[in-house]
Amino acid sequence: MARKVRAMLTLQLEAGKASPAPPVGPALGQHGVNIMDFVKSYNERTASQAGEILPAQITIFEDRTFTFVIRTPPASDLIRRAAGLEKGSTAPRREIVGSISAADVRRIAEQKMPDLNANDIDGAAKIIAGTARSMGIEVEG
Repeated sequence: MARKVRAMLTLQLEAGKASPAPPVGPALGQHGVNIMDFVKSYNERTASQAGEILPAQITIFEDRTFTFVIRTPPASDLIRRAAGLEKGSTAPRREIVGSISAADVRRIAEQKMPDLNANDIDGAAKIIAGTARSMGIEVEG
C-alpha cells in the first residue's frame, strides 16, 4: 500500500554542512519530521561534494517519515564558479560582469542534464547560456 504524501519541499543546502538551524529546522519541524535524522543522512550522502550547494528534494509522508533525492547544483552556482565570480550582475542586460567559454557551457549542460527539461545536450546548452546571460555573464564562442 502506498504511503500518503503530506508535503514536498526543496532545500538548497551546502553539501556536508546541513544543521538543524534555519532553513532546515523550521521547514521540517512544521511537518513533524525528525530534523536530526535528515541532517545526519544529508551530511553523510553529500560529504564527498563538500563546498557545493546541493538541492535536496524532500518528500514527507503522513506518518512523518521522509525520503529525499539529491539534485545537481543550481546552474547559476555552476556558471558563477566557471566565470570565477562572487555573484552575478545587478543589472544583467546593461552590465556584463564576466564571461565563460562555450566549452564551459557545454560541460555545465552535461552535468545538469538529468535535472533540465531538454531533449539533448544542445538544448541543455541553450538553457545554460540563457541563464548565464540573465546573470550578466557573456558566453564566448
